[in-house]
Amino acid sequence: MVFSSSIFLFVFLPLFFTAYATLPFRNVTILCFSLFFYAWGEGLYVALLLVSIVCNYWISKRIDHGPRKRLALAIGVGLNLIFLFYFKYFGFVTTEILGLTINRQQLPVLPLGISFFTFQAISYLVDVYRHDAKPANSVLDLGLYISMFPQLIAGPIVRYASISQAIRNRVIEFNDIQAGFSLFIIGLSQKLILADKMALVADDVFSMSNASISTTAAWSGVSAYTLQIYFDFSAYSLMAIGLGRIIGFHLPRNFDYPYQSTSLSEFWRRWHISLSTWFRDYLYIPLGGNQRGKFRTYLNLIIVFTLCGIWHGAAWNFLLWGYFHGSVLVIERIGLARLLKRLPPFMSWLYLILVVMVGWVFFRAENLDQAITFLTAMAGFDGQQQHTFAMFFSPEARLLFPIAAIASFPVYSIVTRLVKGPPPWLTCTLRIAGLISLALLCMVLVVSGSYSPFIYFRF
Repeated sequence: MVFSSSIFLFVFLPLFFTAYATLPFRNVTILCFSLFFYAWGEGLYVALLLVSIVCNYWISKRIDHGPRKRLALAIGVGLNLIFLFYFKYFGFVTTEILGLTINRQQLPVLPLGISFFTFQAISYLVDVYRHDAKPANSVLDLGLYISMFPQLIAGPIVRYASISQAIRNRVIEFNDIQAGFSLFIIGLSQKLILADKMALVADDVFSMSNASISTTAAWSGVSAYTLQIYFDFSAYSLMAIGLGRIIGFHLPRNFDYPYQSTSLSEFWRRWHISLSTWFRDYLYIPLGGNQRGKFRTYLNLIIVFTLCGIWHGAAWNFLLWGYFHGSVLVIERIGLARLLKRLPPFMSWLYLILVVMVGWVFFRAENLDQAITFLTAMAGFDGQQQHTFAMFFSPEARLLFPIAAIASFPVYSIVTRLVKGPPPWLTCTLRIAGLISLALLCMVLVVSGSYSPFIYFRF
């Protein structure tokens, strides 16, 4: 079930909010609706989710009270990774690495959100082991934490300690409801108005044959995808945070205008924050972080970001995307970061955007041949110049592209700092009018069937 679909907006959400407001057992209500939400798209895989909840609850009790805590932790983390490996990486390892021939229909279908709820479960077990979080009071509490539908499919990845108090006791104020609906509408608008329109350009270009890719085509497709993936994932995160806020949960911010960064290190402090902090706390630091010398620091960065790439998908292009980011981060550590600080901010920003766009080529390409073709064309070695940007950007896309580019920066904050704003009552009125207008426009787009699944649903 997609957040931007009519079944979710016009059926599921009204039923959920009605039940949540009227039924006495709110946690049970959230859990039941969350399991139904997952079962709607995944069917019997909801049983896998339930098995994960029960197993992790039982193991966390063994970690907290048992005599062999480290063994219990190893078993718990191992079981979670085995589930993830079987459903996500078994086919890749057997066919691409071992070279075996397997009928694709015999391979397991990837359950939605398995990468996200597996990482949440692992963080829960590790935090209980480290005494950073107390174990859940009941299997219901842990089930709510792992399966809560706003963030079940694509995050943000939440730490149990950050919402355990809210699970047990939460007070929902009017400001929370107001802020939650505002975030949800803004996220829905980002998805339907910006991300999906940029997707039309990116999908058209990336569906072209390699022989047809020109420099203009490559830059058109990659620039559109750069905006698409940001607004697509940022939209889901805002909608998830908004829904959580409405029902009393304060989920962590996942994006902080990453495209305003002037280095890749800064980019990863702003992009998919819950994932980057997960890898930092549960992999990078346990590997030694930056405390065991320069070489070990560089190696740790390569390992962490290569695994980050593999986490996104079982394919060589994702592995190379992660390795590429890790390598650039190492180069920045070696000395490039000092040079970037001396450059004019615009030059440092231009460097970051180019690095990120090169990375998105690996991320979006269907295979390595296509990635190499795009990178070659972007460098100008395409051998054909018959394309123009107007061939790929419709009039609507040409209008929305600069709007999306500007919206990827904190324009409102910048303007309010530089210019004295209107009276508070007028600001509030304009904000409400804007949100209502966006909501109505989104409803029109949803009813017309103008929506597509979120990119991160497949991870």
